[in-house]
Amino acid sequence: MAGWVVLMVRVPSEPARHRVAVWRELRKAGATPLGPGAWALPDLPAVEAVLDRVAELVQRASGDLLRLRSTGLDEVDNDLLLARYHSARDDEWREFLADCDKYLAELVKEHTHEKYTLAELEEEEQSLDRLRRWYREIRGRDLIGKSNPVADKVLKECVARFDEYAEAVYRKLGDPGPAPGS
Repeated sequence: MAGWVVLMVRVPSEPARHRVAVWRELRKAGATPLGPGAWALPDLPAVEAVLDRVAELVQRASGDLLRLRSTGLDEVDNDLLLARYHSARDDEWREFLADCDKYLAELVKEHTHEKYTLAELEEEEQSLDRLRRWYREIRGRDLIGKSNPVADKVLKECVARFDEYAEAVYRKLGDPGPAPGS
C-alpha cells in the first residue's frame, strides 16, 4: 500500500452535533482512530470525496482540519497502522456475524413456534434487509479490500433460511386447514 492520509481534527465541543457529524463521517468511511482528533485513511483516490466532506463539516463547525500524507518511519510502523485498520474491520465483521447468528436463531424460533404470519414475515424481511445494508456498508468501508468469506457465506445462509421461512408462511396461509365443523 502506498501510504495513509492522516487527519488531525479540532472541532469546538459545543454544539456536540458538529463533532458527532465529523465522527460519523469518518467512521462511515472506515477511518482508523489514532488518538483524540487523529484519524488515518488509506491514501487512495476513493478517499478524496471523504476528505472533502470532512473538510466541509469541520468548516461548518468553525474548526480546524490538518490533512497529511504519511507513511510509517519503518516497516514496523506501517504494519502497525495496517493491523489497526484491519482490526477495525475485523471488529465490524464479528459484530455483523453475531447479528446474523441472532437472526438465524430467530428464524428457528419462529419455525419452532409455527409463527407463520405476514406480519412476522415482514419483520424478518426487514431484519434481513438491515443485514444486507450493513454487509454492504462494511464492504464499502474496507478500502484495502480485505474480504470476509465467512460473512459472505453466513449472509447467504440468512437469505436461504428466510426463503424457507417465507415458503412456510405462504404454505400455511394458502392452506387454512380443516373447515370448522368438519
